[in-house]
Amino acid sequence: MNKKLTVALAGLGARGADSYAPAALKFPDLMEIVAISDIDPEKVASVAKTYNIPQEACYDSAESMLEAGKLADVMFIATQDKQHVGHAIPALKLGYHLLLEKPISPDLDECRELLKVATEEDRLVVVCHVLRYTPFFTKVKELLDSGIIGEITTVAGFEYVQYWHQAHSFVRGNWRNSIETSPMILQKCCHDMDLYLWLTGKTVKSVSSFGNTFLFKEENAPAGCTKRCLDGCAVKDSCLFDAEAIYMDSSFGIRNGHTKWPVNVVSLNPTENSVYEALKAGPYGRCVYHCDNDVVDHQIVNLEMTDGSLISFTMSAFTAKQARESKIMGTKGEIIGLMEENIIKIRPFGKEEIIIDVNLLATDFSGHGGGDHQMVKEFLQVVAGEIDMPPHMTSLDVSVESHYIALAAEVSRLAGGKVVKVSDMR
Repeated sequence: MNKKLTVALAGLGARGADSYAPAALKFPDLMEIVAISDIDPEKVASVAKTYNIPQEACYDSAESMLEAGKLADVMFIATQDKQHVGHAIPALKLGYHLLLEKPISPDLDECRELLKVATEEDRLVVVCHVLRYTPFFTKVKELLDSGIIGEITTVAGFEYVQYWHQAHSFVRGNWRNSIETSPMILQKCCHDMDLYLWLTGKTVKSVSSFGNTFLFKEENAPAGCTKRCLDGCAVKDSCLFDAEAIYMDSSFGIRNGHTKWPVNVVSLNPTENSVYEALKAGPYGRCVYHCDNDVVDHQIVNLEMTDGSLISFTMSAFTAKQARESKIMGTKGEIIGLMEENIIKIRPFGKEEIIIDVNLLATDFSGHGGGDHQMVKEFLQVVAGEIDMPPHMTSLDVSVESHYIALAAEVSRLAGGKVVKVSDMR
């Protein structure tokens, strides 16, 4: 029988409340949320109602929850990027094991300090690199480790962000400004930096990168557009990024009965009226050409590995769908991974192509392809002592490596593609 662990949840945004908290409903014998915190009282009230959290266990900030002492076995930290370490270190000193939303921090000194404290306190800190837990990439890793394509020589990875998702999260939304949060390559793509290190089992020697904000800036604003989409914009009907079209009228808009992400980010308990009013005054109704964003909308990263193999990674906003694709080339064959379709193609040299339909290997592909809930489950099982730490689970020192690489890429990008040695970042 599972040992039920108690959870204190810090941060009730899309990751904390919508991705990780529902594991308490999916695995009721393993997890119970007993304390929550957020600066938004409406979010606190909503989550408290869903999980039957008493008023005295509801806090108006992570800081006030931490000041109350140790309230649970583990803490999930899903606050904003630059707050993570400031919340994690006191939590460790209180005796919590931590599930920590990525990125750890855009400040490498903070990353190093957290690693030091976690070691001193002998606490488990698992960073939410959820792609490692998906049925799709679990199968890719199994194939690579089998040696079916020989020694890996070259990898081409792609993250397709999607045009309206870029506008939602990285132009209008919380992660639009690197000074307030973190660079795009760290916030969005440390997933991928971690993923390819794990899949290949290799170590990075040096990094170079190019990228910029190509479209979402004031000089590209079409004539006649206004600062807000609902303020009589002359090009509203033809704009791909019109807020009313995205949040009200699209297939995932409120007028079509959709009330989950991204609509519930615009208005916590969305109705047609509440979403419309939020677009009139809130950040998600702003023109994408007149925001305070500075993160890139496309970027290329090149990795030279210590054994001479190479990895290239491309992130682009300018795609029709959100997806990840990989082509992994070895001395005996190649593997093509299409995560959106859950299809893996293996092409051994001189032999017939093998196609694996991952849809047949699992039943739950919700939340990052099935990774969110599986990660939470395994983290709790490890803390409870029910299973040993599985090889795909990230220890903190392994997770920090992806941050060294992502921040090296940002240093390179800002320096016009200069080659940066990762050892210098470490």
